[in-house]
Amino acid sequence: MASRTLPYPLFDADNHLYETEESLTRYLPDRYRGAIQYVQVNGRTKIAVRGQISEYIPNPTFDVVARPGAMEDYFRHGNPEGKSRREIFGDPVRAVPAFREPAPRMKLMDELGIDRTLMFPTLASLVEERMRDDPEMIHAVVHALNQWLDEVWSFNYHDRIFTVPVVSLPIVDKAIEELDWCVERGAKAILVRPAPVPGFRGSRSFALPEFDPFWRRVVEHDVLVTMHSSDSGYSRYQSDWEGAGGEMLPFKTNVFRMMDQWRPVQDAVASWVCHGALFRFPELKIAVIENGSSWVAPLLQNLADVYKKAPEGFAGDPVEAVKRNIHVSPFWEEDLGELADLLGEDKVLFGSDYPHPEGLAEPTSYVDALAGMDQERQAKIMGGNLARLLKV
Repeated sequence: MASRTLPYPLFDADNHLYETEESLTRYLPDRYRGAIQYVQVNGRTKIAVRGQISEYIPNPTFDVVARPGAMEDYFRHGNPEGKSRREIFGDPVRAVPAFREPAPRMKLMDELGIDRTLMFPTLASLVEERMRDDPEMIHAVVHALNQWLDEVWSFNYHDRIFTVPVVSLPIVDKAIEELDWCVERGAKAILVRPAPVPGFRGSRSFALPEFDPFWRRVVEHDVLVTMHSSDSGYSRYQSDWEGAGGEMLPFKTNVFRMMDQWRPVQDAVASWVCHGALFRFPELKIAVIENGSSWVAPLLQNLADVYKKAPEGFAGDPVEAVKRNIHVSPFWEEDLGELADLLGEDKVLFGSDYPHPEGLAEPTSYVDALAGMDQERQAKIMGGNLARLLKV
C-alpha cells in the first residue's frame, strides 16, 4: 500500500520505463541495421551508436539499475563529503517487471498511490544528438522506438499509463507523419527535445516559421508537447571552454556543466517566444519536465527587460506568452509556492521521476513540498492540471 492516502487523485507528469535491448533495433529498417549495436567491453554491455561506444547511459541494458530515489538525501542535504555518484547511488537493484512492462507497472502504481502517469522512455534521450548529421537516420530510429513503445506499452494503457512517443523535427513532413501515426494509436502527449533541430544545412530553432505546419498539426490534434531533460548537445559548447571534446556524461561530476545545466531548457523556452511560435500558435500546450524551475524567474526577468528595450522584436508580450503556454514540473526540493505565484497554480505539474535515482522513492511524498498550500491548490498541482491538459 502507499505510504499515505491523499484526498485527491495523483497524475504524475514524470515516470520512466526502462527499455530492453531490442527497443531501438527490432523495427529498424535494414539500411540502418548497424546504427545501434550492443557490444561487450571488459565484460560489460555498452551501446554503440554508429560504431561509437556511448557512455551517456553507462548501463544501457537496465538489467541492474540504481535504486529508485537513491539521490534523495543528496538533493535534500547536498554532498558535504564529496561522494562520487557511485557512492551516492549505493548498491544497485535488479530491474523488476514493473520497470519493463505496463501490467505490473500499473499494479506498482496502485502500491505507490499513483492514479495516472505520463511514461517516458529512458534510452531515447541519447539518439538525436549522436545522429545530428543524418536527419533521415534520426527519423528512422525514432520511428523504430515508437513502434516498440506502442507494441510493448501502448500509448494509452487503460487510461492510466500514457506513454510518450518521441517526435523529432529535422524533416518537417516526416515529423508530421510521425505525429499523425502516434496520435492515431492513442498518444495524448509527445516528446520534443529541448534543443536546436539538426538538419541538412545545420541546426535551427524548432520555433521558426519553417516548422509551422508541424505545430499547426499539433494544435489540430490537441496533444500536449513535453520537453523533457535530454542530451541537448550543449557539451559541444562547454568543450570550447574546457579544451576537450566528448559527449555529455550525466553521471560523472563536472562542476562547470553543473553551473549552467539548465541553459538548454532556458534557451528552448526563450526560443518559443523570441522566434514567435507561441504568438502564431497561442493554443499550444507545452510542459517542461525534469528540468526543475530555478531557470524560470531569471528567464522571465530577462525577457521582460528585452521586451522593454525592443518590443518591436516580439509579436506580443513574451512574459505573458510564457505564462499562458508553458507548464513546469518543478523538483520537489524547490520552492513550489513561489513558482505557483510566479506562473500561476494552473501551470505547475507534479512529477516524481520514478523510478530514476534522481526521483522520489515514494512519489506521494512530493506533497510535503506543498504543505503551505490549501487542498484545492494541492489537488491541481498533484494531478488536476495534467488531467485538464490531457482531457482525461
